[in-house]
Amino acid sequence: MIRRPAPALLALLALAPALALGACGGGKDRPKADLAASKITTIGVNSYLWRASLDTLSFMPLLQTDSNGGVIVTDWYINPSAPTERVKVTVTILDQDLRADGLRVAALREVNQNGQWVAAPVKAATVQKLEDAILTRARDLRRASLAG
Repeated sequence: MIRRPAPALLALLALAPALALGACGGGKDRPKADLAASKITTIGVNSYLWRASLDTLSFMPLLQTDSNGGVIVTDWYINPSAPTERVKVTVTILDQDLRADGLRVAALREVNQNGQWVAAPVKAATVQKLEDAILTRARDLRRASLAG
């Protein structure tokens, strides 16, 4: 089992170079530090991807969340407009950086046939659309934090 350093230690280590350079002086024209850098976080994964995943899946009931491991698992969701079909989604955040390949979405789909839920294929476009929605929301959250 791989042990991760405590989140507080990671945050402190991420801030150390900035704190050391902060005493070196500089004027008003010095570029503003990127306080929204992905490494400055109290959770084990990229905080923008994490928040964006929760926001994007907010219409589905959550079964399990692990912010240190970066896993979100929803419970089965039945769309009221398609009551014979249900979907379950797992989002895994793989990195502390805000990157497109730092996110993996998997979905399971079942259809009701004569009172039994039977596994059915999920369209690849469905998973891709979910990933795109999460990444777009994460970028929006980051932009908003830099602007504020």
